Formats: sequence, structure tokens, C-alpha cells
Amino acid sequence: MPQSYIKRILDARVYDVARETPIHEASLMSRRLRNRVWLKREDLQPVFSFKLRGAYCKMSRLAPAQLQRGVVAASAGNHAQGVAMAAQHLGARATIVMPRTTPQIKVDAVRARGAKVVLHGDSFDEAAQRARKLERDRGLVFVHPFDDPDVIAGQGTIGMEIVRQHQAPLDVLFVPVGGGGLLAGVAAYVNYVWPHTRIVGVEPEDAACLQLALRRGRRDTLAEVGLFADGCAVAQVGKEPFRVIRDTVAEVITVSTDEMCAAIKDIFEDTRSIAEPAGALALAGLKKYVEREALQERELLAIVSGANTNFDRLRYISERTEIGEHREAVISVTVPERPGSFRQFCKALGRRNITEFNYRYADPEEARVFVGLTVEPGGEDLAALLATLRADGYATEDLTGNEMAKLHVRHMVGGHAPAQLTDERVYRVEFPERPGALLRFLTGLGRRWNISMFHYRNHGAAYGRILLGVQLPRGERREFEQLLRRINYPFREESDNPAYRLYLGAEL
Repeated sequence: MPQSYIKRILDARVYDVARETPIHEASLMSRRLRNRVWLKREDLQPVFSFKLRGAYCKMSRLAPAQLQRGVVAASAGNHAQGVAMAAQHLGARATIVMPRTTPQIKVDAVRARGAKVVLHGDSFDEAAQRARKLERDRGLVFVHPFDDPDVIAGQGTIGMEIVRQHQAPLDVLFVPVGGGGLLAGVAAYVNYVWPHTRIVGVEPEDAACLQLALRRGRRDTLAEVGLFADGCAVAQVGKEPFRVIRDTVAEVITVSTDEMCAAIKDIFEDTRSIAEPAGALALAGLKKYVEREALQERELLAIVSGANTNFDRLRYISERTEIGEHREAVISVTVPERPGSFRQFCKALGRRNITEFNYRYADPEEARVFVGLTVEPGGEDLAALLATLRADGYATEDLTGNEMAKLHVRHMVGGHAPAQLTDERVYRVEFPERPGALLRFLTGLGRRWNISMFHYRNHGAAYGRILLGVQLPRGERREFEQLLRRINYPFREESDNPAYRLYLGAEL
């Protein structure tokens, strides 16, 4: 029974290496969601994730002879760092098998702790198979990342701290789920002490192995596992965690990649720290649950489970954040191919903040424009905008939920101009980043010259940047540049730029 874990958790030796992490109120989130939102800051552990607790709890209970033989583990990164640090403290040798897809920051951190790293496979399950083979061949002790009672007990000390730190029972507690060790340990303790607190597990939509098991009444294996939240990229929930979870957890919900990205931003705005995708998973679930249940004035807590992510991934996370907050829409609109049509289209959009505008001349009759723009959360604002555009005669497609459009097509709109487009000149233009600035620019251009290429993306800076192609008959270049000077936005001609000639200009 889950109650058997209470003594294990109380006796867990984790504080030789782990620290008791604080719970912080997310004041900005609290005001926005009209609930009191707390964050349990496991990203503040020495290895920047909760995994150290379970690894050390397990290894501290090994016999001296077992420690002397050495330990082996399989991990996407966070458990690996926990095992490496625990082994370093206990004077044991550690071999860690990590998937080749593991962020380099985690690989480097494990090696820095003195562990030997073996890169194998593209998923946790492939890495685990190699680790099990090393266990058999070399007599090493396998330290499982989640399917072990001592590991579960170590993670359960988080629940013990939450109860002690918050004092009054929470209304809802949100816990991220990969293999289930953290959820099982926390739920076992909190459910025993606070039986009326609702415990909700949160999984990525593309790695929902626990939801699959609960739906079928038994553990099963996912055919495919998404790797964005690599700390939770597990194909099958653990046997022991599943046994505990079935008796202690109220429900499991799933969240999208975009919703995780939005939660990373939320955590940053409240704490000035950057969670990894799995680390923001619970908060993404909290936000989704609040919206679904229309909660107000409740005490809610999400566990921020880790902060190990590659810096390079922040570019992608930032790109997806606004969509994850339901504050940005991505649409495709067909407009007439004639001078002034862009300006007329921008007027139809109104005073909305345009975040992206991609277009390339391809057809003398119609132009297809890829547009990103801000909308109000909830969906009604976007629906009203689409209805207005269609009523104005614009063929419009909502691409906000289209993964291919968001991942690839937005960066590929364009290509070489048709061979007949021999009078195109190209300019880079900068303008103050504020609502209406883009419309002002297009209005200033007037209706005389046809725009043949247009690319704009809001990057959150003080100045927006446009790449503009214009059809300028011979002898009209000076007049056009005088117009640009009157508009008073800095510009620079790029018609001779080799990048333009190689990838965008007309192929003669």
C-alpha cells in the first residue's frame, strides 16, 4: 500500500547532498490566474533537478561491497547527474548510459562529476537496454531512474517538504510525469497527510505513457515518444510507480509543446530562472486545469522539476511561447497581386500587433501571405478576426495548430523569384517596434510600386526589421529611395547581397 512509503520517505538520507528547496509564490501568475500559485523550486538543487534525491537515497542504502563494484544508470540527463554526484560523494564509480539525443549541457555536467558517459541509442529505452547489459557483464549495480522503491522514497521527500513549508493543505498539487517516480513518491506522502488535496499528474501530449496505462488499466508501451521534454521522454510508466499512482492520484492531464514553452516564460517572468521543458510541465498543466475548471481563489502548487536545457533551445522556445499562451495566431491569407493590396490587408487587420509577415511574388493574380499576429486568449478574438477577413473577401486559413507550418513553412515562404521579375530591388528597413508601425510604413509607400517580397518577424527588440523587395522600373530607384527617406525609417539596399542572389533573386 502507498502508506508503506511514509516511513521510507521519513528515513530517506537525501540531505547529505540535496538541499531543502523553497516554495515561492508566483505573484504574477497568481494575479493573472486569480488563484494563489506556488512553485516548488527543485531547479535550485546542486544538479538543477530533483533527481539527486532518488539517486542518493538508493545508493546510500547499498552495501559497501556493492558500492565498490560500481553503479550503472540509464538517463536522458537529470538522473545521470544525480547518480554521478551521489557516486562522487559516496566514493563509488559510476557509468552512465545516455541517449545520443541528450542535450550537451547534461552530458558535460555528468562528465564533470567524474562519471563515465556512454552515448547509445536515441531514447531512454535504448539506453536502458545497454545499461542492463553492462550490469550483467560487469557486475555493476543498476540505479533505476524511477522504478525502484528507494528512488521513489527519495523523490517523496519533496512531498514531505511541501507539507512542512506550506502548512495548510493545498487545493491542487501538480506534478510532472515521466516514468512516474516523482509523482508516486510525492503522491504517497501528500495523499496520506493531506487526503483532501487533489493531486494531478502532468505529461507531454507526445509522451503520455501514464495516461495510456490508466486508460487501459495496465502498463503499455507507447509506439513513439516525443523528445522535446527530454526529461519525461519515457515510453512506459514504471511498474512500482504505477501501483502507487493508481491509489493516490486524482487524474493525469497532458499539455502541448507550445503550452510548455509558455510555462517556461511564466516561470522566467516570476523567478528570472529558466526551466527546462520537463521542468515547466507541471505549471503548464496547472494553467490548463485552471482554465478548464474556471478555478478562482484556490491554493495551487506546481513542482518546477529541473533547469537543464541547452541555451540553443531557447530560440525555439521563444518562438513557440506566444502561441502556447494563445496570444499569437498564425494564418495564411490570399490577397490580390496589385499595388496597395498589402496596405489594404493591414487595414483589415486593424491595430493588432503583427509578429510576422512573409510573402514572395509568385503569381500575377494572387499573393499568399503568411502572417503571425497577436490575439486575445480564449479563441473568440481569433474566430472574430477570421470571420471579418472572410467577409471582406480574403481566403483565409488558420495555421495556429499546424505543426508543419510552425516548424518549417514559416521559414521557407519564398524561394527564387520568377524569371520575369527582372526589375526587383531589395531593401532592409528598420522601424520602431510599436503597434501601427508596419501599417504606417506600407501607407507611406503608397500604391505606385508593387511589393514583390516581404519578410518581417517580431523578435522582441526595440526595432523591427523588414526585408523588402520592390519592382522598380529603370530610372525610378532614386525616386523610391527619396520616398523611404520621407517615411524616415533607416534603410539599406541589399540588391547586390550574395545571399539574395543565391537564394531569392530571379534565376536568369
